[in-house]
Amino acid sequence: MKDLPAALRPREKMLSMGPQALADTELLALLLRTGLQGLGVLQLAEKVLNDLGGLSGLLRAQPAQLSGIKGLGPAKRSELIAVMELARRAMTRELSEQPVFTSPQMVKDYLRMHIGALPHEVFSVMFLDSQQRLIACEEMFRGTLSQTSVYPREVVKRALALNAASVILAHNHPSGVLEPSRADELLTQTLKSSLALVDVRVLDHFVVGAGGALSFAERGLL
Repeated sequence: MKDLPAALRPREKMLSMGPQALADTELLALLLRTGLQGLGVLQLAEKVLNDLGGLSGLLRAQPAQLSGIKGLGPAKRSELIAVMELARRAMTRELSEQPVFTSPQMVKDYLRMHIGALPHEVFSVMFLDSQQRLIACEEMFRGTLSQTSVYPREVVKRALALNAASVILAHNHPSGVLEPSRADELLTQTLKSSLALVDVRVLDHFVVGAGGALSFAERGLL
């Protein structure tokens, strides 16, 4: 880093031109601060992003994934995990203060960050108030949907306990294939009918993967 002209060093570049002027690699290099023997910090940052599939992959990375990357010791991993947790909390706060569909893309990003990179399948529910603001997002069930039952009564009970007016359903496909199965569609209709009995609307159901999120509503499946 010291071999670079001052104007090209990430820290100096950010202070003079603003963070938007920096590439993803340069921003990550600022967090990492140091590289490895024979591998500068910019090269290490590039390697981390390549290994994780870019910045979006980094934001969704689990601690175990970070520990497998040479050059990310406990201190660097702790800092990265802290930054990612701050990002999650900031997004949660924003979704709790405004209607979620003010920014549909934020909902997708939020779900991808929470469950998109998990190696096992989970079924989560975003519980919303009467203004469609986030009350809580909770993992309700774990395991593949074909092997772990999703109990509608448990979702109904939790919606009533939180005084939710509507929900957004979500589950991940660790395979990365976002196409919903017939079982996904049947489950959605079952939950929709069950929740309707207590006047709770199902606004959407997302299938989430590392590469994106598919909306049932946008597909006309809801």
